[in-house]
Amino acid sequence: MNSEEIKLKIITFFESIEKYYGCKTEITEGLFCDEQELDANLTTWNLSEFELIRSAYRTNGGRFIFEGDKMYYEISGERIIDFKQPGRHKYEFIEQYSETVFRITKIRFHYKY
Repeated sequence: MNSEEIKLKIITFFESIEKYYGCKTEITEGLFCDEQELDANLTTWNLSEFELIRSAYRTNGGRFIFEGDKMYYEISGERIIDFKQPGRHKYEFIEQYSETVFRITKIRFHYKY
């Protein structure tokens, strides 16, 4: 998938994200060093759960924002190299922060429909 296709998929995702407002949201974040081989055993993981209140795009810095009560998470729009929807109400972003440092963000919405 080329960068224009990824960009279009991300825009489509954020245009419809309001349906997830009020839903329990799980964000699993992993830091890893080899884009070709995401090894769960060699990745540093964090998990956050919150109710999604709002989302936005911060133009100063180019960040996508997910916000809950006492929770704030950002993804760098400029650093996204991949975006997938691996399942229903599940999304994955991969950002590249240097030649060898990557962050994967897995988002799961507990949506009733």
